[in-house]
Amino acid sequence: MSLLDLDAVSLSKKIASREVSSSHVVKTFIDHLNAINPTLNCLVEDRFDAAIEEAKLADYTLATKKAEGRLFGVPISVKECFHVEGMYTTGGLSYRSTHREQEDAQVIKRLKAEGAIILGKTNTPQLCFCQETDNKHYGRTNNPWDVSRTAGGSSGGEASLIAAGGAAVGIGSDIGGSIRIPAHFNGVVGFKSGDRQVPHEGTFPYIQIREQERMLGIGALSKSVQDARLINQIISDQKPEKVSLSEFKLVFPIPHHRIPINRETFQLVSSIRDFFSDDLDTEQDKPPFFNDAAQLWQQIMSIDGGASLTKLMSEDGSAVPIAEYMKEKFFKSSSVHSYLSWALVGAKLFKPNRKQTDNIYAMITRGDDLIGDYLDRRILVMPVYHTPAPPHGELYQEIFSIRRTFLNYMPYVAYANLWALPSLVIPIGTSKEEGMPIGVQLVSRTGNEEALFQLGEKIEEKFGGYKRCETYDQRSTEEAEAELV
Repeated sequence: MSLLDLDAVSLSKKIASREVSSSHVVKTFIDHLNAINPTLNCLVEDRFDAAIEEAKLADYTLATKKAEGRLFGVPISVKECFHVEGMYTTGGLSYRSTHREQEDAQVIKRLKAEGAIILGKTNTPQLCFCQETDNKHYGRTNNPWDVSRTAGGSSGGEASLIAAGGAAVGIGSDIGGSIRIPAHFNGVVGFKSGDRQVPHEGTFPYIQIREQERMLGIGALSKSVQDARLINQIISDQKPEKVSLSEFKLVFPIPHHRIPINRETFQLVSSIRDFFSDDLDTEQDKPPFFNDAAQLWQQIMSIDGGASLTKLMSEDGSAVPIAEYMKEKFFKSSSVHSYLSWALVGAKLFKPNRKQTDNIYAMITRGDDLIGDYLDRRILVMPVYHTPAPPHGELYQEIFSIRRTFLNYMPYVAYANLWALPSLVIPIGTSKEEGMPIGVQLVSRTGNEEALFQLGEKIEEKFGGYKRCETYDQRSTEEAEAELV
């Protein structure tokens, strides 16, 4: 097996036992990134020279003492929205490309404290405000399984890189499916943390609206469930409860006529119910507020009419979304991608009024306790999106249409965001004709993370889990790798 296929847990063990040097591992991944990035455009800023020096220091340290840190000498990548000392955090906006960050984000500090070596930062849509990864500063990220298809967003660069084996593990964030949609589209494991379990200090844009902050989760895009668990243990403020999966019931939401699911996705998710029916209680049910999730999520994302993000579109805060949209649409002359400007037009258009806002607050208060009780010993098993990765642009048209078609396509991802729930995505198969990955999503209440990981590992074992994408020519990278593991 190639080093590129190994997850962070496996690599850390090999480095700690001196079976392979950190320097060799880091150089192998760097060579691979140089080979794949021109096609995928997943990595937008590297720190290769610094990573090589840090790997040499790790090897020198190992010559005299044991490795300290659960990611000692392991190369990782991080989403562009996280501050990394000495690197840029642009949010895909060119005006932010002249200022290097002076301090690491809190999450980055915790990863570095465990010995992780950061290779670089990965692409996002502008201000992370879209489920497709494209911006006017760095350009578009492609899906490694088919470069004509979207990598998803906003952690699309991270998922594309991990799918192609560009790092041992990666870090993303999720306020509207931004980890889980890319994980599903690219065939990687993805984990969104629950209600404020992981600090988001040192991220851009920084979420200040409380109702939006609770929807944000941070976690791994990885090659294995064990890596997702490890990263969550490192970056989370609280330890998950000790639970046994045997105590849990698997709930498969009853399909709604308004929410489409393509046949292959439905069949693969249903096969999980068939597989576990002898060992665990399973049922079809409608979780509380499930049909309201997409509407409430959209209202919360529009709660200030997009004003806080509109101020960040330009350096002086004067940019007007509709004007920027028209400039880009007709003259290609805006520094703001039409994805962002149109989304902010929609946020202003759909801003809830005072009565609607009061109803949102009341429903959240009522729903938190109800859903917490409902998911106490239940795990929701459901799709992520209604299809595998579509061609570039199609997903955006589905989610940001003025016809409000997001109500049809967002319920499965919006549910975990709206109710601040931890969620795990695992690859379970591919579409027959297109060969595109399909994932399943597991959701429960905060505190039940360990049950999600236990179930995820069983699904991973049965259905195959992560497989590195090798659909383009990687021979030069493989030949440059001096040893196979």
